[in-house]
Amino acid sequence: MLEIRSITKKYGEKVAVDKLSLTIEAGDIYGFIGHNGAGKTTTLKACCGILRPDEGDILIDGISVIQSPIEAKKIIAYIPDDPKLYDYLTGIQYLNFICDVYGVKSDLRQQRINKYAEMLEIKDDLAKNISEYSHGMKQKLAVISGLVHNPKVFLMDEPFVGLDPKASFMLKNLMREHCREGGAIFFSTHVLEVAQKLCNKISIIKSGKLIVSGNIDDVVGDRSLEDVFMNPEEGNNA
Repeated sequence: MLEIRSITKKYGEKVAVDKLSLTIEAGDIYGFIGHNGAGKTTTLKACCGILRPDEGDILIDGISVIQSPIEAKKIIAYIPDDPKLYDYLTGIQYLNFICDVYGVKSDLRQQRINKYAEMLEIKDDLAKNISEYSHGMKQKLAVISGLVHNPKVFLMDEPFVGLDPKASFMLKNLMREHCREGGAIFFSTHVLEVAQKLCNKISIIKSGKLIVSGNIDDVVGDRSLEDVFMNPEEGNNA
């Protein structure tokens, strides 16, 4: 579903991502872990075409994000850690705008909007202006906007930030459902406990370099993910 082929991204002399390669397959909930400044957000932005890597390529279901960006973007969704939405629109206007961009038919969009808005308990707020939303409500709206066109690959940067425990629980269920239906999710998180329980695969990145990756059980073994994160050199690269 998502193949990152030896990408490198520099900011001046600083190498933010250094020859990173990863493969995310259909059905994967893939956690991407690293300290602040490790290169997680840069990698995610490169995957969705916001940043162009200096070297390498990224394929979405076989389509190059660099060579065919429009075709690739049709089958992905990206939720940043701090969604910037159109505050002058209502929630429902924003979701309909996103559906228009992706060509989601009216009957299907209504069905999906109702389903996800009810699950995330935001349906009664869709008539309000987004300017009235809390950070958590904006996060919920952004998640729904990512799901309404049923992307093959869902990219998320710290998706649980700002969500209350119930919303976090519902988001985890939505992520599992999306992957059961054949999609793939690649997301960054600082919440190691969530990653260990939710993901089937993980990678740890440090200073732009991939240092640990593989199936969660193989990477963690009889240790905790926190232990692996703090002492990756003691683990096995799966």
